Order: sequence, then C-alpha cells, then structure tokens
Amino acid sequence: MRFQFLAIASSMAIALVSVPKATAQIPFLPQLQAPSSVSNDLNNRVVSGWIYLDGRPLFQIAASKANFPERSEDIQKKLQKISQSYIKSATKTEVKVEVRKVNDLPVIYVNDQYLMTITSEDAGLREVDIWTSADQIKESLKEDLLQAKQERQTQSLINQGKIAAGIGLTMMLMSWGVYSWQRRSKKDLLHPIASQPSRGPQNSPISPAVAAAQPITTQLNQRQKQHLQEVKRRLFELTQAGIWGGGSFFILGLFPYTRTFQVGILTAAQFPLRLCVVFLGTYVAMRLTYALIDRFTTTLISSGALLTPESSERLQLRVSTFSGVTKSIATGIWVGVGFLLALVSLGIDIVPLLAGVSLVGVAVSLASQNLIKDAINGFLIILEDQYALGDVISVGDVGGLVENLNLRMTQLRDSEGRLITIPNGEIKVVANLSSRWSRADLTIPIAYQADTEKALKLIETVGSQMNQEVQWQPQILEPPQVLGIDQFGDRGLIIRVWIKTQPLKQWDVAREFRRRLKVALDQAEISISVPQQAIWVNDDHLLNFQGNGKDN
Repeated sequence: MRFQFLAIASSMAIALVSVPKATAQIPFLPQLQAPSSVSNDLNNRVVSGWIYLDGRPLFQIAASKANFPERSEDIQKKLQKISQSYIKSATKTEVKVEVRKVNDLPVIYVNDQYLMTITSEDAGLREVDIWTSADQIKESLKEDLLQAKQERQTQSLINQGKIAAGIGLTMMLMSWGVYSWQRRSKKDLLHPIASQPSRGPQNSPISPAVAAAQPITTQLNQRQKQHLQEVKRRLFELTQAGIWGGGSFFILGLFPYTRTFQVGILTAAQFPLRLCVVFLGTYVAMRLTYALIDRFTTTLISSGALLTPESSERLQLRVSTFSGVTKSIATGIWVGVGFLLALVSLGIDIVPLLAGVSLVGVAVSLASQNLIKDAINGFLIILEDQYALGDVISVGDVGGLVENLNLRMTQLRDSEGRLITIPNGEIKVVANLSSRWSRADLTIPIAYQADTEKALKLIETVGSQMNQEVQWQPQILEPPQVLGIDQFGDRGLIIRVWIKTQPLKQWDVAREFRRRLKVALDQAEISISVPQQAIWVNDDHLLNFQGNGKDN
C-alpha cells in the first residue's frame, strides 16, 4: 500500500513539475504570455505579445503600452481574414508572402494583402535588424499558412481523428486502471489488521503498561491509515481529472477548428487551475502531516519512552492533547504556506508583502502581549502535563471537564452544561481532579448513641465487599481506608473514608458506596445522625410562670 501511494504521489509530482517543459515541446500548444515589459521607461513603456493562427502562436510583436492592444487586434483581424480567404480558395498554389519597402520600413503582404509593418520594437524582440526580423516573420507566416490549409484537408482530418480515437482509448484504459487500483486499495484497507507478533519470546509476559497502551496505539494506527487513505483518495481523483482533462485538452489541439478553444481554456482556467493545485497540495500536505504526527506518537509509545506504571493510565489523555495541539499548529503553518503559494501563483510579488507582514507582526506582538503570554503558558501546561483533554479541573471559582485545549485558551464544561472559556495566561493555580488517579473523600455521620466500634467494622466490611466485586474492582485501585472518627459534630460522630479510584471514577464509586452503606446501617439498626440542638433557659420569671401554671 505504501509503495502504491508513493508511486501515485511521485507520478503526480513529476507531471506537475514537467508541465511547463512538456508544453513547450508541443508545436500546436499556445504559449500564453501576458504582455511583458521590455523597457523601464514608465512614460512610454514597451510591451510585447503573440499573434495567433488557429490557436497556434506565430510570432511576437511589440508596441507602446497605449498602442499595443489596438495594433495587436488589427494584425490579428487582418491575419484571420487573409487565412480564411487563402484556405477557402480552391487553388493549390503556395501562399505568396512578400516583404516590401515602404517609407524605408519593411512591410509584409500576404497574397497582395497588407498585413503589418515591422518596427524597430519588433526587431528588438529578436535582437536583429528590422529586415532580418521581417524575413523571419515572412518564413513563419508562409509555413504556418500552408500548414493551416493542409490541416483542413479531408485526409489530414481523418488522420487526426484516428489519433484522437487512440488518445480516447488510452484515456479509458488508464482511467480503468486507476479505478481498479483504487478498488484494490480500498479492499486492502477493509481487511482486518493482523495482530503483530511479539518480538520477544512467545511466553514472555507483557507488562501492564504496554498492555494499557495497546488500545492507544491501535487508535493512532487507525487514524494514520485514515489520513493516508484520504491522501490517496485525493491523489486518485487528481489522477483521474488529469487523465480526462489532459487527454481532452490534447484532443482539442489536434484539429484547427477546436484549437482555438485551447487558448480560451488556458486563458480562463489558468489562474483557477493554479489555485486548485495549490489548495489540493496544501490539503494533501496537511493530511500527510497528520499521519506523520500519529506515526511519530505511535513510535514513541511503542518504544516505551512514555510508559511507566504510574503514567500508563494517563497516556491516552496526553496523546489526545499532544496530537490535537500539534495538528492545530501544523494546520496554521500549512494554511500560511498555502496562502503565500496562492499569491505566487497569481503573479503577486510576495517579497514586499513579507516585509510588510514582518513589520505588522512586530507591531502586533507589541500590542498583543496577552496573546503571547497565553501561548507561552499554554505550551507549559501541555509540556508539564498540568492537565489534558478529558480531565476535570478547578480554576478559581469555576471548574468542569476540559473539552478543548490549545495554546491560547482552555474551555471547560461545568455540571450545568455551561461552556467556560479561560485564557491560559489567566490560569495561575489549577486543581486537577483526575490526574493519574482520583479519590472519593466520604464523611459519614453516625449518631452519638450508636455503637462506634460496630459502625467502624460495618463500614470497613462494606468497602471490602465492594472492592472484591468484578464490576467495581477495576475502578478501585486500593482497598478503602476507614480513617476513623474525624470530628465531633453537631450532627454526631463524623467518620472519614478514603477510596482511591481510577481517574473520573470517584463519583460513581462514592454514590454506590453510600447506597450500600445506607442499606447495611439500616440492617444493623445503626442510625445516621440528624441535626440536633439543645436549648437551656435560665430566666427566673419564665420558670415561676411555668410553676404557677402547674399548680393550677
């Protein structure tokens, strides 16, 4: 699968790189060029451009920027009229192209019809004198007009039609081959992933840390395959588009009647095509970067560098956080690179833009010190593993589940469903309630009249039974600790119990323990204390009044 992907990617890269060289070698493919400046005089700048016949570039002309459009259009119309008259003529005589001298300047006539006057600017394009330039244009005109008439002959059209049919058949075969290759690639992806054999002896024990990390590496491998499959799918689509689009474009250039559509297509689709290539290239690069990040993380986990008995439980949260933040940074970088490449493809000089952006960046950095502070603090939070995605934390007066974490901010979801956004620079002290392990801290009120020793024994028994059950044993890391009587309260004796649990499981364990303890206390007839208060009255008048009332 990797070899197939590399083959497709390399073939597309070669095709994209070799397009300019290949098109220059096709005789009928127009070399589109915008009028280019050949003079630095701003007041009378000279520009150049091509004259076309049946979509084929014949020769270049030059004129001042103000006069060039009118001169180019006039020569193009005259050439079109002359070529149509010559092609429609039934005679098989060769075309007559002459260079006449008028006002000491060479003038080109075709079949005794005026076409154009050669100027010094035209000769400057070829770096020759005006008469040599006129002779060159004369030979080019004569050869191209003869070719234009010959291409419209019946036999020539039949031959070109055979070539077009062959190209169409080749396009279908290539498209079918790529489609079959894509289907085989999908079938290979759907096959279940065989378990990798152990590199050590068959009977060698697997450490709990490695066993805990296996689901994480499986998820990373699946995400890596998804990214690679997405890249391959896009490359397959680009290959199909290149086959049909390139073949159709080639066929258009075989016939003089359709060759002009080449010019129109190149003119209309030149910049959109460049932008599409840049967009697709940026997207593929982003997907490849995601796959490389997942691959790097998988290799790091498999090597055991991140695995210890204490950190294996937390590895999944750290991997999710590291992967998400790294991918967001990579996305920002590739989007910036893609934007610059898009500007370059549009012909915009990005050097002054980069200089301006650097100055703006300095100004923005001075004006946005809080953002820099947030980014630095966010980087330290991720590096030091203060908390990660999926942790429950408390920051100041707010707390909740960490739903989003990046270099700039942290977003929490509290118990009421509210999304709380905290800039990382504002986080000074944070309490992580789910880092590596959690604890259920229970305070159990018992009435003063109850048998204390019996109550302590009962609480310990309930915790021990719960710890031995299959359902709760994976969630409870250590046997519950009955610390004893913590204080004498207004409600009675307060007994404290600690239960060490897996991260985020302390609330589930605490609820189940309270339920079981209530049932056990009721069966043992040990009452849970209720708030009570004694009132002492020392008023003599009130005591005398109550005494007189009793006598009556």
